[in-house]
Amino acid sequence: MEVTLDRLLGRPVLARNGRRVGRVEEFRVRREGGGWIVDGYVLGGAGLLTRLNMGARLILGLRARGYVARWDQLQIDPDGKLQLTCVVGDLERV
Repeated sequence: MEVTLDRLLGRPVLARNGRRVGRVEEFRVRREGGGWIVDGYVLGGAGLLTRLNMGARLILGLRARGYVARWDQLQIDPDGKLQLTCVVGDLERV
């Protein structure tokens, strides 16, 4: 499936039980052939903080939690709804 990433950034992600897990804050990608493949989606405040440099985080004392969902752990519906295909406990913690 091809999706433009700007349509996913900031969108909420729901767990299988309908509870909100966090928003898509960052993408983990790799180059393959002539294109880019999304390996994972960083969810929650931790993704937002990774965009800040280390100095700003240390000065401000910011810490946040979040998750990384692999490409196969996130279902993207045609209407733009994002839902996990696994339980939250299976996600990588950040």
